[in-house]
Amino acid sequence: MAKAYLVGSGVAALSAAAFLIREGGFAGSDILVLEEQDRKGGSLDAAGSPETGYTMRGGRMFEIHFDCTYDLLGSIPSLDDPSKSVTEDTFAFHEDFAWDDHARLVDAAGKVVDSHSMGFSERDRLELVKCVSTPEKLLDGKRITDCFSEGFFRTNFWWMWCTTFAFEPWHSAIEFRRYLNRFVHLFKTFDSMSGIYRTRFNQYDSIVRPLVKWLTEQGVSIQLGTRVTDLRLAEGDALTVEALTWTREGRSEVTELRPGDLVLVTNGSMTADSTLGSTDTAPVLDTSGAAGSWRLWETLAAKRPGQPGLLGDPSVFNSSITDSTWASFTVTTKDPTFFELMEKFSGSEAGKGGLITFKDSNWLLTIVLNHQPHFREQPEDTFVWWGYGLFPDREGDFVRKPMRECTGREILDEVLHHLRFEEGPRILDHSIVIPALMPYITSQFLVRGSGDRPQVVPEGSTNLAFIGQYAEVPDDVVFTVEYSVRTAWTAVAQLLGLDRQPPPVHKGGHDPKVLVEALQTMHRR
Repeated sequence: MAKAYLVGSGVAALSAAAFLIREGGFAGSDILVLEEQDRKGGSLDAAGSPETGYTMRGGRMFEIHFDCTYDLLGSIPSLDDPSKSVTEDTFAFHEDFAWDDHARLVDAAGKVVDSHSMGFSERDRLELVKCVSTPEKLLDGKRITDCFSEGFFRTNFWWMWCTTFAFEPWHSAIEFRRYLNRFVHLFKTFDSMSGIYRTRFNQYDSIVRPLVKWLTEQGVSIQLGTRVTDLRLAEGDALTVEALTWTREGRSEVTELRPGDLVLVTNGSMTADSTLGSTDTAPVLDTSGAAGSWRLWETLAAKRPGQPGLLGDPSVFNSSITDSTWASFTVTTKDPTFFELMEKFSGSEAGKGGLITFKDSNWLLTIVLNHQPHFREQPEDTFVWWGYGLFPDREGDFVRKPMRECTGREILDEVLHHLRFEEGPRILDHSIVIPALMPYITSQFLVRGSGDRPQVVPEGSTNLAFIGQYAEVPDDVVFTVEYSVRTAWTAVAQLLGLDRQPPPVHKGGHDPKVLVEALQTMHRR
């Protein structure tokens, strides 16, 4: 019986394992997931306790047209109610706790901005339409700043768009264009964020844990602490993996592949080399370890130097740390004061308010009060909220140092000064704040060209596929769970030659009604 080897245990690999079973007829016992770290889930992580503080490096947002994700999770039982699927649970949660943001943007005076207007000039509108309609191949190597004038980056639209999706002005115009086309149907509700879906808990608890439980019950093995260092390729033009080399517990092992065996590789990682700080210490940037996901991709790409674009170019994504780094922070407290003040300030109860961005802050800070509990085992007397800054190299407005050099307490102090809360000292004294510094978090947005990301199944491949954020899927958008799941389904369907392929990427711009609503939104005053 053929076996499948999956490198990495992020949502792409876990989804691929599920598709191999559900779509490909694999027995779970014939699937081996090889994970370098000591935990499963890749970038969808979340951990902690009320005593030590909870932490999550990020949180993913969903919307109604994540068709691959909902299809997959529709066959995975929820941990809380096995009679319901994870998809059903997510939709039910949205019905009860849909976002309706009344304080999406806050100005330098700590006042809520009316963000119903996008703030466009006529030039901004023309540039936006031009960017959307420009063929992607003409945007190779271009930045967002190459497509828009300076005023565009001071519009309400830009502040909301960039903080919702984590874009920065120097990022790829290709990716920005894809997002505009992919999410045009969200334009009309973008200020309220009512078109955004969230899982009931953090994504580790709501997606990774039920998915791992189901896979384990099917017999799938997940081997932690295992770094895949090389794939031996057969001679000739065809792309065929003959063997895997991995290290575990200080020992190296080579596994020979048999005909029919498959290898699915998560190449690159947006959260590789992340570091955590604490309430009293700042995270320390350290990329000297060079995570295995990047090293393996570099090793593979070097094997076919005469075939540019076949296996991609990892250096495009992992060699510009200053352009891809930002910081997040997670706050844990048993004092409800901050939640009470924020509910009054924002006009929304926790879990229904969406993102709040301090548009004039040097760090471009954004915070969100999640529905409580945000962790499955979180006690009723404990509150957790999260935030991030897109410009961690800049000096704070109140704390006069770069965000990346700040302790958790200093980051929270900066937030509280922006909010002008008199109760700031009390909130500070009752909070545990864990900052996270992520050097590659937006590396998938860096300026690129055609071929820099390998195809999911490269030309000539017989048993090798790439999955995750650094594999190429035309038209779809990276930095989403949907993208990872789509690459997984595509890999399984193509390698096995299945009739059932992933559903097409949603293109709201093909709907005249959606286009009219988007144009009307662009002209709001």
